[in-house]
Amino acid sequence: MSATDAVAGVLWVGVTLYAVFGGADFGGGFWALASGSGERGRRARGLVDWAIGPVWEANHVWLIFILVTLWTGFPEAFASLMSTLFIPLSLVALGIVLRGAGFAFHRVAASSSGRRFAEWAFAISSVLTPFFMGTVVGAVASGRVPVGNAAGDALTSWLNPVSLVLGALFVMTGAYLAAVFLVSDARRLGDEDLVDYFSVRARAAAVVAGVVAVGGIFVLRADARFVYDGLTSEALPLVIASLVFGLGALVLLWRGDRHDVRPLAVAAVVAVIWGWGVAQYPYLLPTALTISAGAAASETLTAVLVVFGAAVVIVLPALGLLYFLDQRSLLEEEPEP
Repeated sequence: MSATDAVAGVLWVGVTLYAVFGGADFGGGFWALASGSGERGRRARGLVDWAIGPVWEANHVWLIFILVTLWTGFPEAFASLMSTLFIPLSLVALGIVLRGAGFAFHRVAASSSGRRFAEWAFAISSVLTPFFMGTVVGAVASGRVPVGNAAGDALTSWLNPVSLVLGALFVMTGAYLAAVFLVSDARRLGDEDLVDYFSVRARAAAVVAGVVAVGGIFVLRADARFVYDGLTSEALPLVIASLVFGLGALVLLWRGDRHDVRPLAVAAVVAVIWGWGVAQYPYLLPTALTISAGAAASETLTAVLVVFGAAVVIVLPALGLLYFLDQRSLLEEEPEP
C-alpha cells in the first residue's frame, strides 16, 4: 500500500468514527425534538441528556481529525470543497455552535423560557446539521465539486436530488443509531418503559432509513452514475453486508431480544460508509480528482501517518477510558425517575 492510499484510509477511519459516534449524538437531538411535551417525553429527554452528556463534545474530535487530515494530506480537494460548498459547510459550522450552546445552556438557564429556547436550539440544530453534512456528501458523490477555487456552482452543487436524499439519509441514520444506543442506556437505568419507547422508535427509524436508502439507489443511478456503478459492482458485498446487519438488528428489536443490538446497528452503518469509499475509489472528487493526483508531497504524507500513529497511542486510550466510564454510569448522576 502506498503512503497516499494509507492516508486516504486514515481519513476514512475518521469519517467512519464521526459518522457512528457523532451521528448517534445528532440523533439524540432528533429524539429530543420528537419527544413531545408529556411526562414520557420529558423522561425521554432526560435520558438523552444523561446518555450524551459526558461524550457529546468529545465526539467532535473526529470531525477535527477529518478536516486536518484532508487539509494536510489532500489540500487541493480541501480547497475545492471549502470554496464550492461554503454555504452548506458554513451552515454545518453554525449548527454545531448553536447545538453546543443549546445543550450547555439548557441545564443552567435561569428561566423556563430560556431553558425552552436552549432546548429548541439544541434539538433543531441536531437535525439540520447532519442534513447539511449529507448535502455536502451528495455534492461530492454526484460529481458537482470540480477542482479549483470556487469552480463549482454555489447553489446547485448541494441543492440537487442526490444531496437532498443523502441529507435525509444522514438524519435518519443518526436517529436510528441514537435510538438503538438509547435502548441500551435505558436498560442500564433499569427503565423498561423507556426501553420499549426507544425500541419502537429504533424500528421506525430503521424502516424510514431503509426506504430512503432504497429511493437513493434510483437517484444515484440517475444523477451519480459513477458511484452507483461502484456500489453495484466492487462495493456490492459491503452493500449486502449492510443489509444483512441492518435486518439482523431489526429482527432483534422486533423480538425484544435482550442481547445488545448496538454492534449490528453500527456494523450496518460502517458497511455503508466503506461501501461508498470503495465505490468512489480511486477518486477524491468523482470524476475530477484522483487520490494520487490530489495528494500532498510524500514528506507531508509521512508526517500525517506518524501523527496518526501517535494519536492511536495517546488519544484512543483516553477516549476508550471515557466511553468505559460512561457506560458504567460513573460520570453523570442518573436522571430523575
